[in-house]
Amino acid sequence: MKVSARNVFKGTISKLQAGAVNAEVDIALGGGDALVAIVTMESVKTLELAAGKEVVALVKAPWVMLMTDSHDVRLSARNCLTGTVKSVEPGAVNAEVTLVLPGGTEISSVVTREAVAELGLKPGVAATAVIKSSNVILGVSA
Repeated sequence: MKVSARNVFKGTISKLQAGAVNAEVDIALGGGDALVAIVTMESVKTLELAAGKEVVALVKAPWVMLMTDSHDVRLSARNCLTGTVKSVEPGAVNAEVTLVLPGGTEISSVVTREAVAELGLKPGVAATAVIKSSNVILGVSA
């Protein structure tokens, strides 16, 4: 599968909590890293989602927000994944920042160069990737 999303995570559904319209899907990525997705019940049915099923989670890099000094912050975003900056690749306006989570999962984000400077992002710095669960797209093998 070729996709334009920068972040392609392979994992296994560890928990699926169905609701009237949507379902919350917990995905184990390996190494203790995890991701939460919110999908419609129609998607649950169409993709035949259930605990134990392997899935691919897609997240476009511009949908990944970054923050530092997050120990006193609580957000409504379900995915607040703290790791360490692996690399910063600056462009003319934006930069691509890659974080490594404790379990080894890498997450890429595209943020402005101004944000990189304001947050002090550079290799070795602790940072948190913030991803709304509704921005996680799930796929399965046919």
